[in-house]
Amino acid sequence: MSDTPPIVSPLKARISEDMKTAMRAKDSERLGAIRLLQAALKQKEVDERIELDDVAVVAIVDKLIKQRKDSIAAFEQANRQDLADKEKSEMAVLQVYLPERMSADEVTAAVQAIVTELGAAGPGDMGKVMGAVKTKLAGKADMGQVSAAVKAALSP
Repeated sequence: MSDTPPIVSPLKARISEDMKTAMRAKDSERLGAIRLLQAALKQKEVDERIELDDVAVVAIVDKLIKQRKDSIAAFEQANRQDLADKEKSEMAVLQVYLPERMSADEVTAAVQAIVTELGAAGPGDMGKVMGAVKTKLAGKADMGQVSAAVKAALSP
């Protein structure tokens, strides 16, 4: 067994520091959202017996934000604005940990380049294109937007 400590991703370290700051500031809303993120990260590490890198952390943040968006829609439909507002504030805290997002035009251009590169011709190539797009644009773009751009690019 070596004495070298595990390499901590810079993003994970930042999340940890932000949690300590929120504790000191007694900012319970922010602290709750960060603890939720910390729990999701720890769960992934324990389940898969791995040390998360920044790409994996961004993927988890993305997943948690998508869950918040789904919850907000459901709460607003049920006229529970109080719960929707709570989810929105959690989502705002989580979005800080995402890298700068690509614009719709940049996403469309990137998807077009990948479609051309793969020689994809129609809707049957959707899976192949989405696989390539996910690896190249993970964390940089909203996957819902990416999926729509891929469908548009492959439609006859």
